Amino acid sequence: MTPPARLQRASNNLSPESLLADLVKNMSTKKDYYEVLGVAKSASVDEIKKAYRQLAMKFHPDRVEPAQKKEAEEKFKEISEAYAVLSDTQKRQLYDQYGHSGIDQKYAYEDIFKGADFSSVFGGGGGFSGSIFEDIFGDLGFDIFGGGGSSRSGGRQNPRARRGRDLEITVSITLEEAAGGVEKSITVPRYEMCETCGGSGAKPGSKKITCTQCKGSGRVVVSSGFFQLAQTCPKCRGQGEFIQTPCPACGGEGRQRKTSTIRVKVPPGVDNGSNLRVRGEGEAGTAGRGDLYVIIEVKPHSVFVRRGNDLITRISISVTKAILGADVDVPTLEGKVSMKIPPGTQSGKIFRLKEKGVPDVHGHGVGDELVQVEVDIPTRLTAEQRKLIEDFARLSGEDASRESFGEKIKKTFR
Repeated sequence: MTPPARLQRASNNLSPESLLADLVKNMSTKKDYYEVLGVAKSASVDEIKKAYRQLAMKFHPDRVEPAQKKEAEEKFKEISEAYAVLSDTQKRQLYDQYGHSGIDQKYAYEDIFKGADFSSVFGGGGGFSGSIFEDIFGDLGFDIFGGGGSSRSGGRQNPRARRGRDLEITVSITLEEAAGGVEKSITVPRYEMCETCGGSGAKPGSKKITCTQCKGSGRVVVSSGFFQLAQTCPKCRGQGEFIQTPCPACGGEGRQRKTSTIRVKVPPGVDNGSNLRVRGEGEAGTAGRGDLYVIIEVKPHSVFVRRGNDLITRISISVTKAILGADVDVPTLEGKVSMKIPPGTQSGKIFRLKEKGVPDVHGHGVGDELVQVEVDIPTRLTAEQRKLIEDFARLSGEDASRESFGEKIKKTFR
């Protein structure tokens, strides 16, 4: 996955707090790893292990109701990813310094889990079976629990027949691009099949032999008391066969990490958190490519705040325009338009410009633009302007020349 920076949305003083408080919120596509595990940033490795074990016991998909199984699986992935990073000194240091972007730019999703010490976390077994880790993480090249042949499919799955992993990346766009749609070029780091060996990992023309360490099973079992830990065979990497002469191009991996540039069409009306699926642009696998999921982040705007498909903005008008009425220019995403201010407009009045908002992403019409008017009260008046205001006050039945209490006190002590 490669989600970059977090989104911070601000109101930019577009209107009073009472109007826009419900519009302003922070959104992100990924939670903080420390928050996911519920530990402090100063937590020790043992504290991180303890927190992960407790959460893994709670969200194990085999321990929840069938209706909650999918949600539990996603939570299980989330806490396992957080543990894999925070339990590794190098990854944790990178995360502490640069956040998710630091991890995502250096590691492919499966690389995050490589080297993670899951076995010491569940040294007592805890009632876990290996199937959940095989189902969720088996295609990352390791198997956490179980003993031989515990897979739900009834046997070891051949990694050579796997579909490539799905990937996720976050793309930032402007409000104008979100409203009008845009085509973006994005760079995606991903694994591609080695062109030299075609994904076999062996040097062209060489042969493979049965792995002597796992006897062709693809897994080795380590026992500790009543606990058994089944892991992918490190010698053959789960293939069951040993590459005697590795491919010189990929070093026997069968694939190479490359950065690809692809074009993604963003439809009009997307908002923060919109998820676009690009089929066949994930990582390569022997059974086909995975998909790429593009998460949209809309940058904060200097003029508008978005609420659903509506836009909210604020303009200032003079006292005379508020009293007498006027035609004023109002900004929209398509440029300025003229809006009529009726006589006697009060400060805080909201006007609606029909279909000047954002189009619905599903094609159900276009939102409106809400324009809040603020009457600008002058702070400095010329003598002539003041006299005219005082005349207006007298005509309106107000005594504008009446001395204030403060002025009377000053005269008393002269």
